Amino acid sequence: MSEAKIEADPKLPIIRITRDFAATPAQLLRAHTDPDLFVQWCGPDSLVNKIDYWDARTGGSWRYVASRDGEEYAFHGSFHHVGADRIVQTFTFEGQPDGVALETLWFEDLGDGRTRLHAQSLVDSFEGRDAWLKSGMEVGVDEGYAKLERLAVEGRI
Repeated sequence: MSEAKIEADPKLPIIRITRDFAATPAQLLRAHTDPDLFVQWCGPDSLVNKIDYWDARTGGSWRYVASRDGEEYAFHGSFHHVGADRIVQTFTFEGQPDGVALETLWFEDLGDGRTRLHAQSLVDSFEGRDAWLKSGMEVGVDEGYAKLERLAVEGRI
């Protein structure tokens, strides 16, 4: 699956994203924890990311700002757990500071240098989850993951 599959859980305020990459689990972990790599692939092509702070270790925290044409969108969170094949973190869009999602990412080794990325976001409410889904998030997910795939294929991770 080279396109991301985005699903809403019908019984819980959860969004699940799954996508396969031509990359090892270690490469995907590095792409999610190295700030210099993260800014290169996260989000839509039209946005430029800048790291404010980034401490990708268990108990660390992060904040980045995405910008386009003078508009800024800031995000922050905490790394609850960073392991070899799993990241658990919180995620807040500062435009909705009361909303905090609990995100779990894990990397399933498919062999032959391929990995399936699973991302699960538990949102505060069904309304919050549905607002995310209606926000156009699939553009950022698809364009961001395409950039991540290119970084892996080009050996830049």
